[in-house]
Amino acid sequence: MLLSLVVHTYSLRYWLPAAVMLGTAPAYLLSWSAWRLLSVLLPSRLYHTVDDRAYSFYQSMVLFFFENYTGVEIIIYGDDIPKKKENVVYLSNHQSTSDWIIADVLAIRQNALGHVRYVLKDGLKWLPLYGWYFSQHGGVYVKKSARFDENAMKKKLSSQAKLGTPMYLVIFPEGTRYNPESKKVVTDSQTFAAKEGLAVLKHVLTPRMKASHVAIDAMKDHLDAVYDITVAYEGTLTADGHRRPAPSMPEFLCMECRRVHIYFKRLDMREIPTEPVFFRRWLHERFEIKDQLLTTFYDSKDPEKRSRFPGEGRRSTLSLCKTLPSLLIFGGLTLPMLLTESGRKLYLNTWIYGTLLGWAWVSVRP
Repeated sequence: MLLSLVVHTYSLRYWLPAAVMLGTAPAYLLSWSAWRLLSVLLPSRLYHTVDDRAYSFYQSMVLFFFENYTGVEIIIYGDDIPKKKENVVYLSNHQSTSDWIIADVLAIRQNALGHVRYVLKDGLKWLPLYGWYFSQHGGVYVKKSARFDENAMKKKLSSQAKLGTPMYLVIFPEGTRYNPESKKVVTDSQTFAAKEGLAVLKHVLTPRMKASHVAIDAMKDHLDAVYDITVAYEGTLTADGHRRPAPSMPEFLCMECRRVHIYFKRLDMREIPTEPVFFRRWLHERFEIKDQLLTTFYDSKDPEKRSRFPGEGRRSTLSLCKTLPSLLIFGGLTLPMLLTESGRKLYLNTWIYGTLLGWAWVSVRP
């Protein structure tokens, strides 16, 4: 009986926040749809400004659960996060379904949460409600290898740059998540690097350059910098010195990660080569640096250096004032819908028809 109670209590750590985050999606979509209709005759820039603010408000609710609710400590190393908002491409190592949250964690500290947009795997466009909206908010879906549509991505990002759309574009150049237990993926990546005459990497995969290069080339006159981010999740080093897989989103919400270590490096656009051959070398060199940082984190024999990045780590906390209001407002919009028969009908229809319309849209639009 006691064991059953413990198991249910543990699962509620995840299901409660997941239910709230998913459950408020129809309220957000309905609010956004109303604004989209009202703004048809208004300047495009005004629509995007309000859309960014609404998205920022929704994502701050998400961060309530991933930071305030979990009590995770965020430790930042390297450069200070700029106080002013910038147009940037955010490049990070990729190891977990929680990685996109780390981009939000940094963006909210710069008051740029509404500007976050993602380069995502093409299959994610079929997510109910969210897949369609991420595209509407400026996200880009890409296919792998030979199916990658460079022109479509360049066209979309160039048009946003011409409109002056604030940009915090998140890209994971590895293309897939690094998992130390996926031996074949790691070995194939290392074999490819050796074949191409590139340094073989141990704690990250060989980065793919296409999406990163297209993004930076298409928006080079619009961007202020590239943020080069290296992330390590504490608790992924076993007692015998082996690296464990990074926590998934459910595990993160179940408070299995007590600290996240983030190495932040701001790179001015003048430092970044535009020629594809030189860009490829530059990007690989950035991942060599990530590999060195993670090698210190996981493999250092010095207890003072292990499970941390070099340099001074600065603990960064997120005030409840930045997250709790959005939780209360979206909860306040959703609860009345669920308490009446007509509201429940509207809620259900939003999930069903919103998803179907979204799928129809993303099937014909990039």
